[in-house]
Amino acid sequence: MLRITELRLPLHHAEPALREAVLRRLAVGDAQLRAFSVFRRAWDARRKSAIELVYTVDCELADGVDEAALLARHAGDAHLRPAPDTRYRFVGHAPADFHASGRPRPVVVGFGPCGLFAALILAQMGLRPLVLERGKPVRERTQDTWGLWRRGVLDPGSNVQFGEGGAGTFSDGKLWSQISDPRHLTRKVLTEFVKAGAPEEILFVAKPHIGTFRLVGMIEKMRANITALGGEIRFQQQAVDLLIEDLPQPDAAGRTRALRGLVLAGGEEIRADHLVLALGHSARDTFAMLQQRGVVLEAKPFSVGFRIEHPQGVIDRARFGPNAGNPILGAADYKLVHHAGNGRSVYSFCMCPGGTVVAATSEPGRVVTNGMSQYSRNERNANAGIVVGISPDDYRLQPGSGPVDPLDGVAFQRQWESRAFELGGGGYRAPGQLVGDFLRRQRSSTAGTVEPSYKPGVHFTDLADPRQGSLPAYVTDAIREALPAFERQIRGFAMADAVLTGVETRTSSPLRITRGRDRQSLNTAGLYPAGEGAGYAGGIMSAGVDGIETAEALGQALLSN
Repeated sequence: MLRITELRLPLHHAEPALREAVLRRLAVGDAQLRAFSVFRRAWDARRKSAIELVYTVDCELADGVDEAALLARHAGDAHLRPAPDTRYRFVGHAPADFHASGRPRPVVVGFGPCGLFAALILAQMGLRPLVLERGKPVRERTQDTWGLWRRGVLDPGSNVQFGEGGAGTFSDGKLWSQISDPRHLTRKVLTEFVKAGAPEEILFVAKPHIGTFRLVGMIEKMRANITALGGEIRFQQQAVDLLIEDLPQPDAAGRTRALRGLVLAGGEEIRADHLVLALGHSARDTFAMLQQRGVVLEAKPFSVGFRIEHPQGVIDRARFGPNAGNPILGAADYKLVHHAGNGRSVYSFCMCPGGTVVAATSEPGRVVTNGMSQYSRNERNANAGIVVGISPDDYRLQPGSGPVDPLDGVAFQRQWESRAFELGGGGYRAPGQLVGDFLRRQRSSTAGTVEPSYKPGVHFTDLADPRQGSLPAYVTDAIREALPAFERQIRGFAMADAVLTGVETRTSSPLRITRGRDRQSLNTAGLYPAGEGAGYAGGIMSAGVDGIETAEALGQALLSN
C-alpha cells in the first residue's frame, strides 16, 4: 500500500479527476491501480477565488506491479511513501480464568471522553472495568441541561460539566487534535465513533466534528458495548474519599503508599488497587479531597476571557470569499492569536461555526459560558472563546516565591464566575457587551444586529468597568488590543454589533494531578490520573487518546501481576 500526500485539485473538480490525478502522480496506467481510498481531505483557502482541496490518498496496486520498483522511480518525491499501518493493537488480553481469583476489578472514575475510552479499552482487553460516574445517563442529563438553558434551573450534579459523555457532549464535537500521535491512536478513537454511529466522513475530513445530538446516541451505544464485554457502569455515584495505605517498602518508582479503595457519597466502600481518575476540569470538590489525602497536585496555567459572536455569513465571506456556502467547505471556522503589549497572549478557543453560546456552570450562583454546535452547523451565529493566558502567579492567594497552592486556580475561577452572575442580574443570565462599545469603553444597553444566542439570556453592561469589571484589567486590556488585530485577519471581526458574553473561565483544568512515566500518581501507587481534569488533555480527541494510553498502562500492570 502506498500513500500520496499533498495531492491538490480545484474545489469544484469532477469526481473522476481524483483517480486521474493519482494515476499521474504514480505514473502508471489505469489497469495498474487496483483501488485507492481517501485518508484525509483538507482545503487550502489562501486564495479565496481559487480554493484547492488537498488530499492524502492510500493506493493499492494491481497484482504484478512492483511496489518497491515504483517507489525507487519516485525516490525524489517526498509526498509518495509506503502507507503507515494505522491498525490498533492491544497490549494484552486477560486469560479466561483471570477473574476467578477474586482480585478487584479496575475502576474508572468519570465517564467523559477519557473515562469512556479507558473503560472501552479495558473492557476490550477482558478486564471488566467498573465505571463510576457522578452524573446521570446522557439522555437524563440532556433534559437537566436544557432545564438550565430554558428555565434557569441548575442541577449541580447534572449539567454541561457532569454526566455521561463529559463536557464534550455539549460542545461542537470537534474530533481533531494537535497532539503527537505516532501510534495513530486518534484513528482508534474515530473508528470506535464510526462503529457507534458517527458518519464515516469523520475518518477522512481534515476537521471532523459530530455535534451534540449525534453524540448522545453514540455514547449510549459505546456504553452498551462496554457492558456487553463485562464492564459495569454506575451513575450518580460520586467518589468522595480514597482509601490509601502505607507500603512496607517503596515500590520501583519510589512511592511509599498505595491505593486500596474508594468511598462513595452514600458511604459504600469499594476495593480498588487500580483506578483511572478521569475527572473533568470542573470536579473541584474532588480536587480538594485529593489534596486532603496528600495526592501530589500542582498549579498550572489556563486561560480566561469571553465568548464572541458574529453572523456566520460574515465569517464565511471573510474566509472563503466567493466560495462561501460551498457544501464541501461548510461553515467557516478560524484560529487567531495576538501577542498583546502587556505581555499576554490572546487567542481564539473552541471556535463553534453555526452554533450557540451555552450556559456551562456547575455551581449555584455562578455564570460560565461555553460554545456548542450541532452536526449541521446551521445556526445563524458563529462563536468562539477569546481568551487570555494566565499563570499560577496571577492567581496566587498567598504572597511568596514558593509553589502556588493548586486550589488557588479554582478560587480564581470562582471569583470571576460569581462576579459574572452578579453582573448578569441573577437567574444565570450572562453579562454581555457589544464589541463597538467595548472598544470605546462604554456600557452597552441592548443588542444590535447580532442577536446573542446565550440562554437563559444576556444582560448588557460594561464588561471592563474599572470599578467592577467582569475579569482582571490585564485580561480586558489585552482583548481590547487584540480585536482590531483580529479584524486585520478576518474582515468584520471587530464589527460594532458583534457580541461579547462573559465569562469563559474553564478552558482547561487549573491544576495537574501529577503522574510519572508509568502514568501513576507520583506518590500513590495504583492511582492513574488521566484526561482533561488531571491536566493531561484538552478536547475530545486528546482526552480519548489519553484514556487509551492510561488503560494500556493499567492493563499491563494488572496482567503482569
